[in-house]
Amino acid sequence: MEKTRKIKKVLISQPTLEGAGVHLHRGFGFREVPTFDPFLMFDDFRQDDPERYLPGFPWHPHRGIETITYMLRGTAEHGDSMGNRGVIAPGDVQWMTAGSGIVHQEMPKGGADGRMGGFQLWANLPASQKMMDPRYRDVKRTDIPEVALPGGVTVRIICGTVGKIRGPVRDIVTDPEYLDVSMPPGAEFVHPTKPGHTVLAYVFEGQGCFAGEAKPSSYDVEPASYFDLDRKPFLGDHSVILFDDGGRIKVATTDSSIRFLLIAGRPLGEPVAWQGPIVMNTQDELRTAFREYRAGTFIKHSKAV
Repeated sequence: MEKTRKIKKVLISQPTLEGAGVHLHRGFGFREVPTFDPFLMFDDFRQDDPERYLPGFPWHPHRGIETITYMLRGTAEHGDSMGNRGVIAPGDVQWMTAGSGIVHQEMPKGGADGRMGGFQLWANLPASQKMMDPRYRDVKRTDIPEVALPGGVTVRIICGTVGKIRGPVRDIVTDPEYLDVSMPPGAEFVHPTKPGHTVLAYVFEGQGCFAGEAKPSSYDVEPASYFDLDRKPFLGDHSVILFDDGGRIKVATTDSSIRFLLIAGRPLGEPVAWQGPIVMNTQDELRTAFREYRAGTFIKHSKAV
């Protein structure tokens, strides 16, 4: 039997302000490098007040990374300096590989009820791919398979495989997995993971018990209410769970349902030089990127694929 991954670390996403004034919760970011390698940053931008999201993310550059945006409600209009335009609707995913450089904007819009929300994940690119041609993978809700598992568990497969069903996003250099898992009360979810890969979960509805463990060894925030009398962690909304190595993960629910993202990828093990929206391997590469941006030579390709 494969070794079940234990909990290595738990973070609680913290309120922060980004873009032109968007209020969001950051699960992890700059100060956690390289703990989540190959992932750099995770933001939860669920918001009910239009004044807290409408300012959006005006024109800004990216180089050396991939940004993965998954919308739950409302929409996000995007455009870039190469003429690409589009709308990410509820249930849609945009997997943008910035590569050698993109200048773009993302402007969230609320739904009919004024609510907006979703997640953005930053994934690093290896040195050999940082200057690759930029590209978009726009994945519509209807193209993302949903698998029904025993016990009422359902999984939307954005990237990776559940059973024999494979998600639509493929051929990504870090070999990632990105699943949206929903579990009813009294259910269990066991899923194989690749040994050596970084594996994390982000809870955004309900609560559940991860790995069946007693209290994890490392908490950045430790609300006592997250524990039952058996000292088993029932982790809820805004929890980031980082797992130790192993061949599978195990999640269980008791009297509550849960919905969470399960994200995995192959670590790069490379140096990270990061400033703002640009992530390279050396400070010299960073200086070059910003010098090119100021000089108007940042964009290397006239059209993203």
